[in-house]
Amino acid sequence: MKPMIWHPEEKDAAVNQYLDKANHAPYGVIVTMLLGGFCLFTLLILIGSF
Repeated sequence: MKPMIWHPEEKDAAVNQYLDKANHAPYGVIVTMLLGGFCLFTLLILIGSF
């Protein structure tokens, strides 16, 4: 049976670096989609007013 105390292993640092790099929200894509949606909405309003 393994002991209950956790000791860090060598691979833990590499796994944490990978997870920090991979697990984040794609802020650039979110901002681009919001900006594109706003521009499309504005275009539709402008075209609909004529």
